[in-house]
Amino acid sequence: MRRSRAFIPTTKEAPSDATLPSHQFLVRGGFINQQGSGLYNYMPLGKIVLEKIKNIVKEELDKAGCNEVQLSFVTPIALWEKSGRAETMGKEMLRIKDRNEAEFVLSPTNEEAMVALVKNRVNSYKDLPLNLYQINTKFRDEARPRYGLLRGREFLMKDAYSFHASLEDMKREFDMMEATYKKIFTRLGVDFRVVEADSGAIGGTGSKEFHVLADSGEDTIVICNTCEYGANIEKIFESEEEIDALNEKSYEELSLKNIEEKCTCGGTLSFKKGIEVGHIFQLGDTYSSALDAKFNDENGKPQAFHMATFGIGISRLVASVIEQNHDENGCIWTKETAPYTVNIMVSNIKDEAQMALGEKLYTELQEKNIEVILDDRKERFGFKMKDAELIGFPYTVIIGKELVNGSVQVYDRKTTEKTSVSVDAILTHIMDLL
Repeated sequence: MRRSRAFIPTTKEAPSDATLPSHQFLVRGGFINQQGSGLYNYMPLGKIVLEKIKNIVKEELDKAGCNEVQLSFVTPIALWEKSGRAETMGKEMLRIKDRNEAEFVLSPTNEEAMVALVKNRVNSYKDLPLNLYQINTKFRDEARPRYGLLRGREFLMKDAYSFHASLEDMKREFDMMEATYKKIFTRLGVDFRVVEADSGAIGGTGSKEFHVLADSGEDTIVICNTCEYGANIEKIFESEEEIDALNEKSYEELSLKNIEEKCTCGGTLSFKKGIEVGHIFQLGDTYSSALDAKFNDENGKPQAFHMATFGIGISRLVASVIEQNHDENGCIWTKETAPYTVNIMVSNIKDEAQMALGEKLYTELQEKNIEVILDDRKERFGFKMKDAELIGFPYTVIIGKELVNGSVQVYDRKTTEKTSVSVDAILTHIMDLL
C-alpha cells in the first residue's frame, strides 16, 4: 500500500471521553471512529488488524477440528423463552419487532440458536462429538458503554458450541479448547493468564476466563508466581462489596495489598488487573434439555446433549493488544497483529535517489510477501515520524540524508532504537528482523 493512496486519517486530538490508551490511540491513529454510543466503525487499518486476529483464531480452531458456521444476527425471542433467558438477560438484550409484530432479539450470544441448529440434525451418538463455531456480530445494550472497543454495545465475537454423548467427553473437549485458546493468545503475542471464573448468565457448572494482563483492566484476578493457578476475585470472594472495592482499585494500589493465603503449590499469590478476552464454559445439558435437543445413545435411548461453549472477544482483542503494548507516543503492535509490518518512509520525495530506493525496497518486500506500506506523502519528516509512532508499525525504514553515505536507518517501534544499515544490506537486515 502507498500511503498517498491510503485512507488513514490520523489526528492529534483524542475523543473527550477517551480515558484509556487504546481508545485514544485507535481513534487518533485512524483505526476506528465512533458511530454512536458504544458503536464503532473500522477504517482500513482497524479492519486489517481485526482480520489478522480473526484469521489466527480461525486457523487454530480449524486445526482443532471445529466446524465454522454463521448464524443469523437476529434471533426469534421464542428460543430465549424456551431456555428461560428471555428475562434473565434483562435490558442488555435489545428486542425488536418486525412489521407482523413478531418479536426478535439482536443476538448477545447464541447458545439457543446453535442448539436449534443441531436439534433433529444430529440424531445418533455416532455423529458426536461436534464443535461448531462462528465469528459474528453480537449486540449487548450496555447501560454505560465506555472504554472504546473494550466496552462497546456492538462487537465481534467468536463463539463456539460443542455437543457430546457423555460428560467425560465434554470435559475432554473443554480441556482441548483451553489448550487451543492458549495457542491463539500466544500467537497473538500477548501476556495472558487463565483463571477460574464464575459462569454468570451463561450458566453451567464450571468455567475459565482468559485475561490479557494490563494495568487498565476492569477485572481483578489473583495469580500464582510459581504455577499456572489463577482465579477471578468473583470466584474467591463472597462479598460483592469487597469484590467491587477491589475492582475499583488501580493496579498500583493493588500491588501494595498483600494476600495472606499461599497457593497450594507453595507459591506467592498476588493481585493483577486483567482484560477478559476469552471465556469457556462447561454447560452440561442446561440448554439441550430446555430446548428438548436429544440424540440416541448406544442403546437407542434418547439423551440430552452434553454441551460446552467457548467465546473470544475478537474486537476486544484489538484494544487489549494496545492496552498492554503502548507508550506516550502511540500504539506498539505485536508482529502478528500489526496492520503493516514494515513502513518505508521517504524523508524527501523530491529527492530522486531517496524515492528510487524507496520504490525498489517496496517492490522487493512485496515480492517476499511482507506486509509493507510506502510513506510517499509530501509531508515533513517530523510529521511522518510522529504518524509512524502513533500508528505503531513494528519497523520503519527511514530513507533520508544518510543515503548520500550509502546507508539508511531502521527504527524499531518497540525498543525505539534506530540502527544504521548499509543500502546493500537493508533487505537482508529486514528479513532477519522478521
